[in-house]
Amino acid sequence: MEQPRDREVELLAAFGLALGAVFGLAGTLVADDFVRQVLWAVDGVGIIVATALLAVRFGRIGDDAVSAGFLVFALGETLLVGGTAAGLERSVPSFGGGVALWAAALLLIGLRPVFALWVRIAGFIAAALFIIVAARIFSGTPLLPTASPLPFFGYPFLVLTFVGWIQGIVSGRARARGGALSAPISAP
Repeated sequence: MEQPRDREVELLAAFGLALGAVFGLAGTLVADDFVRQVLWAVDGVGIIVATALLAVRFGRIGDDAVSAGFLVFALGETLLVGGTAAGLERSVPSFGGGVALWAAALLLIGLRPVFALWVRIAGFIAAALFIIVAARIFSGTPLLPTASPLPFFGYPFLVLTFVGWIQGIVSGRARARGGALSAPISAP
């Protein structure tokens, strides 16, 4: 039987992902530096909390690859949050490292059949786009987080992935090791 605390953790993770999706996209679309930085700070903290909770949750139910994926995502997001306070131009190095980790995390999570196929495909597309962004930054192109077409067109695929993660978590359809995410966890 599911523990009430487990469900609360899942809902808190879903809320953090939703904050990240809404505030992240909003921050990308605003022109004012201060407003963007505040929106991205809220976005980043929500995502870090959500992915850390999901890393622990999947680790407890024995899906180490998905757990590691969420942990790597949290680590990538910490680089992004750290760079946000520096402003767009000065955030480029940490942005490049952060999106490289996002890509690795999306691949780790998507390789396991935990979430619906459409969610995994959206994650793979986002990962591919962010790999291109990271490669360009690491090769010396000062690509801003708001640049178009990339990384700008990668964000909708990331948000779509978040929506799928939220749906899988809230509905209990996310799968790990053959059982529902909110299945009871037995102690070793």
